[in-house]
Amino acid sequence: MSTTLPTQRPDPAQLRRWRQHLADERAEAAIYNNLAHRRTGEEREILLGLAEAEKRHEAYWLALLGDRVGKPRRTDLRTRLLGLLAGRFGFVFVLALLQRAEGRSPYDDDPDATSTMAADERLHGEVIRSLAERGRKRLSGSFRAAVFGANDGLVSNLSLILGVGASGVPMAVILLTGVAGLLAGALSMGAGEYVSVRSQRELLEASTPDPRAHTLLPDLDIDTNELALLFRSRGLDEEEAARRAEEVLAGGRDQRTAIGGDVDTHEAVGSGLGAALSSFLCFASGAIIPVLPYLFGAQGIVAVILSAGLVGLTLLGTGAIVGILSGGSPLLRGLRQLLIGYGAAAVTYLLGLLFGTGAAG
Repeated sequence: MSTTLPTQRPDPAQLRRWRQHLADERAEAAIYNNLAHRRTGEEREILLGLAEAEKRHEAYWLALLGDRVGKPRRTDLRTRLLGLLAGRFGFVFVLALLQRAEGRSPYDDDPDATSTMAADERLHGEVIRSLAERGRKRLSGSFRAAVFGANDGLVSNLSLILGVGASGVPMAVILLTGVAGLLAGALSMGAGEYVSVRSQRELLEASTPDPRAHTLLPDLDIDTNELALLFRSRGLDEEEAARRAEEVLAGGRDQRTAIGGDVDTHEAVGSGLGAALSSFLCFASGAIIPVLPYLFGAQGIVAVILSAGLVGLTLLGTGAIVGILSGGSPLLRGLRQLLIGYGAAAVTYLLGLLFGTGAAG
């Protein structure tokens, strides 16, 4: 990293900016060290490498400041929040937040920062993106079922309660409808998710190479070389397939891996039981929310407002979490969830009013 330092005396604004950069670099290094101590193997080494890079940036600002370091400054709110979350929340959640933070390098427009430092920060964002992608793959199956289940429970039961309530039925019927919708929906979601994930895994497993295929090698006809056809069926061209077959037969490649293929545990799909349980619990936790005001005795328009308000806040929250974990905007994802949920509930409420009026007539 270039360490050519400004020769002119810094003004007060520069000193404040340099001290802030110093505080931020120290805080970010601490975050990476904190995360590294919770991981093992390659992920730990990568995070420690990022912490070391932040230390190099810290050294640059210390050299600029010299004897003008002054009192330690507090880092910005974003970095303090990341530091707090790093010790308390899931690894993937914190990495997703770091990915968004590293994607906005403060050095791009700072005349006192080197171009190398700005490039470092951008590259850190890509490293974090790759680490976060690993974690997303590990949780994507169950996470998808959990998010889908929670939002389905929120929207479907709110729509059900509002639609039935708008028809003018007694309060006891509305409450019974909400509880029945919760149980029926949760059981249906759990069973459906189990069948869906199991079916997907079975389809993937049917395409996985037979791990015992390498045992056929001693009996292959070397002249016709059926092995080359196997490699061609897996996407290699004729020349590359022939070369790979010769290497395997000559012992130049591990036969078990070359013939049977790498073991694929289909982590991104998740387990059927795990997805079913997540879906059941999350649907139930979502579906109970619109029922809560009725359980505590609220009636009429007050119950409707409370139910819709609780669901709205929860939709905003789940949408924001999805946005964070996917690297998108939490606000936009939350508003999208809110509009979709309220749109479905509004349509059902209007239909309930229509049918209730028709029945009364």
